[in-house]
Amino acid sequence: MLPKQLFYVTQDQLCACQWRRGRLGEPVRFGADAAGLAAFGAYLDAHADTPAYLVADLVEEDFQRLSLPHVGGRAGRGLVARRLRQLYRDTPYRQARVQGREVAGRRDDLWLFSALTNPASVQPWVDALEQRRVPLAALYSAAFLSQLLVRRLAAPQPHLLLITRQSGGLRQSYFQAGALKFSRLTELAEHDDLATHTAAETARMQQFLTSTRLLGRGDLLRVLVVAPADSVAALESLCFDGHETAFDFIDLDSAGARFKLAQPSVVSDQLLLALAARQTPPSHYPLGSQARFHRLWSTRMSLYAASAALACGALLWVGADLWQLGQDEASEARMRREAADYTRRYQAIMTSLPPTATRTANMKAAVQLDSMLRAQAPEPAPLMALLSDALERNPAINLMALEWSLAQPPAAGAAGSSDTTAPVTASSLGIPQPPIQALVVEGDVGAPTASYRSVLESVNRLVLDLRAHPQLAVEVVATPLDVRPDVRLTGKAGLNEPADKPKFILKLSWRP
Repeated sequence: MLPKQLFYVTQDQLCACQWRRGRLGEPVRFGADAAGLAAFGAYLDAHADTPAYLVADLVEEDFQRLSLPHVGGRAGRGLVARRLRQLYRDTPYRQARVQGREVAGRRDDLWLFSALTNPASVQPWVDALEQRRVPLAALYSAAFLSQLLVRRLAAPQPHLLLITRQSGGLRQSYFQAGALKFSRLTELAEHDDLATHTAAETARMQQFLTSTRLLGRGDLLRVLVVAPADSVAALESLCFDGHETAFDFIDLDSAGARFKLAQPSVVSDQLLLALAARQTPPSHYPLGSQARFHRLWSTRMSLYAASAALACGALLWVGADLWQLGQDEASEARMRREAADYTRRYQAIMTSLPPTATRTANMKAAVQLDSMLRAQAPEPAPLMALLSDALERNPAINLMALEWSLAQPPAAGAAGSSDTTAPVTASSLGIPQPPIQALVVEGDVGAPTASYRSVLESVNRLVLDLRAHPQLAVEVVATPLDVRPDVRLTGKAGLNEPADKPKFILKLSWRP
C-alpha cells in the first residue's frame, strides 16, 4: 500500500497524520492562524511528494434534500448544475448525489445537495498544499465518511442516528436505509458533559427528523453512540430506550481495534482517517484545478510502474533465454556424448568382424547401384501397355511383328573392332537415368483394300492415339498406300482384292 498523508480540518486546527504500511502515525496539530500555517508549510516541505487526503469536519456544511424531474443526459446534468449554483453560489466545494426515486407520482429523482458553505475554513490549507505542489487527491466530508463507518460498525437499519465525538464537537448523522440524509455538528465546550449533551441532542434530532418527515410516527430510531470507554457508563445511565428510540454504545477502544489503530483516542477523528486511507473513495467535493498536481503525480507513478513492468519483462525474457541456452548446451553435450558412444560401439563391432574382400564404402555403393537398377532398368512392359491401349481403341489394326530395342549410341571404338557383339553400357542399364526405348511395330489393316481411305484413316487414328502421350515419339516408316508426291501411284480398277492385306510399319521412341 502506497504511503499517504491525511489532514483532518476543523474550525480551529488541522491534524496531520502519516499513513505508512497500513498504520496511522502520530498526529501533528497546527492552529488555524498565521503561525500554524507557517508551521504547516514547513511540515509539508518534508512530505511534498506524498499524496494528500483532506477531511473537512466543519459546522458550516449544509445538506438539502430536493426532488428533481427524472431527466438524463446533458439536460439532466445541466439541471443539477444550475440547482447547485442557485443553492451554493459562494463556494466551489459543492456536490449533488442521487439517492433513488419517489415511489408515486412522476417518480422524480431524490437528490441530496451538500456544500461547505464557508470555504474560508478550508481554503488556506488547500492553498498551502498547492504552493508546495503537494499532490492533493481528494477533499472528503466527515459526514459522508461516517457512512463508511456505519457499514463497519452496525447492521443495516431503516432509521439510524450515528453520534460521534469529534475534534470539532459532537456530530450527529442520520441514515435512512444506509444512505446519509442529514448531518450536523454541534460544538462542545470544555465544561460540557458528554452524556448530558448527547441525550439532549438526541431528543432534539428526533424532533427535527419527525418535523421534516424523515422519521414517521411510530418509526423506531436506532441510535449508535461511539464514545470514549470512560463515558459509556454515564451514557447508558442517561440514554434510555423508548417506544421510538433504541440506543447502542461502542467505545472508541473497541472500534479502534476493528480498524487496527495502534494508539487509543478520545475522539473519532482517527477512525475516519483510517477509513479514508484504506478505502480511498472518490473525492466528495470537486477540487478542479487544485488537483492538477495529483494528476501529474499519478501520471509519473504510472510511468514508473510501466517502466518497472517493462524492466521485469525484459529480465524475465533474458532469464528465459539464458535458461534455454543452458538447456541447448546440455542437449548439445548429451548428443556429443551419444555420438562418441555410437562411434566407439561401431568401431568395436567393426574390429570384431572378420576381414572382408572389399570396403564398407564399396558395399554401400553396390547396394545403391542395385536399388538404381531395380528402379530404372529398362523393360518393355510399360511401352507394350501404351501400345495395347491404343490397339484397343482401333480394332481394325492387326499386329504382325514387334521389335523392342534400346536407343543408345554405339560404344566408343566399336566401328574398328572385329567383335560384332556390342558391349553393355551403363546407360543401357538405366544408369544414371532410364534409357530411351524403341519399338518397331509391323501390322496390317483388316479393312477392304478397295477402300484405301478407310485403311489410311485407321492407321492415322492409331498414330494420333500413340502421339497423345507426351513422352512417346511416333515415326511412320511405311504406310499401306504410298501417297508421296514423288512416287507414281499404280493399279487397276475393278479387279478382285489381292490376298495380302495392307501393311504398315511404325517406330515408337519412348523416354520413361
